[in-house]
Amino acid sequence: MKKAAVKIINLILVITLIGMMTISAAATTAQDIKDQINQDNAALSDINDDMLALQDEQDLLEEEICDLDAELVNTMTVIAGLEDDIAASQEAIDAKERDIIAKEADIQTTQGVYEEACEKEEAQYNAMVARIQYLYENGDMDYLSVLFAASSFSEVLTLQSYVEAVYTYDQNMLAEYEAAREEVKRIWERLEEEKALLEEEKASLQEEQDSLQADLEEMASQVAYLNVLLDKKKRESANYDAQIARMRQEANALKVKIKQEQAELKKIEEAERRSAAANGSYTVSPSVADIINGASGSDLGKQIARYGCQYIGNPYVLGGTSLTNGADCSGFTYRIYSNFGYTIPRTSYLQRSAGTEVSYENAQPGDLICYEGHVALYIGGGYIVHASNVKTGIKVSKATYKKILSVRRII
Repeated sequence: MKKAAVKIINLILVITLIGMMTISAAATTAQDIKDQINQDNAALSDINDDMLALQDEQDLLEEEICDLDAELVNTMTVIAGLEDDIAASQEAIDAKERDIIAKEADIQTTQGVYEEACEKEEAQYNAMVARIQYLYENGDMDYLSVLFAASSFSEVLTLQSYVEAVYTYDQNMLAEYEAAREEVKRIWERLEEEKALLEEEKASLQEEQDSLQADLEEMASQVAYLNVLLDKKKRESANYDAQIARMRQEANALKVKIKQEQAELKKIEEAERRSAAANGSYTVSPSVADIINGASGSDLGKQIARYGCQYIGNPYVLGGTSLTNGADCSGFTYRIYSNFGYTIPRTSYLQRSAGTEVSYENAQPGDLICYEGHVALYIGGGYIVHASNVKTGIKVSKATYKKILSVRRII
């Protein structure tokens, strides 16, 4: 139900209540008040129907609120998991960064070793070149003169072997330094590859973390949306509460009004009954009036019969003694005689012993007709008026509809 529609309905109800109160204030007869009570009961029924409809809508809204609460809890659980994953990812990234820093330190160290190896290789090469250059720069003659200056052939061979040994040594050292340099270079290149791999792994972890962060931001946005929607639903539910509370107040006001009208009706009906009793006339259907008028008996007995018949159609209420709101069988006869100034027992069993017993053939209007667990008022012509049961209420029946145990004359 839309809010505007509810406000219009509430306004109509208030106007209706004011109008009904005005009518009630103007009502002067029992029928006027009965009509007013019927209108008020109809209005009360409408309000109750509207309240039930609103309550149904609020129940559906409460289900939505519960679903939203559950969705919010689930989303927060997902967020907690994402935050844990991001924290773990950050730890992995930090570990990779530490590995990269360590690898860079190894690379720097290896680079220094490589540069040192390069320097040694270059120095060895330069020394070898210098020695070779020295030999050639001094000319072949000097070299030959050195050889010819030898005192023996063996000394010549020794000098030649020395020169070859120096050259071989230079070559070996150069090869050794070159091999060392190449090994360091391979280590350096391997370290660079390992560093590049660590960088790739770090980049991959960073991409995963960025994806997790995007998911986290999306979930946070979903939480914000759910909170806004939940607040809206709760405000709507509170609005329903306010509307139902207003309707409940209106219903309670109507109940009070109906109760007051019923009390007023009872006063008017009592006054009408007293007036009718004074005049000896009561409003009954023509057919019932013919039965009573055609019977033999006292005028007072016929007045009592007519008085009882004016309540035909009113409800049967177990334990009740109200001729308008409901009575059981003995409560009905008890109240009729009480209104004429006669006191009889309250139960059907004890009423079977009240007054004086007469035969059914001599029964007159106003006599009690007693049955097993039941009692009725005789109206003449073989008929009774009695509070029959919950289903049929107060009605006219054949006096012999079941076995008669006693006929009692009270007046």
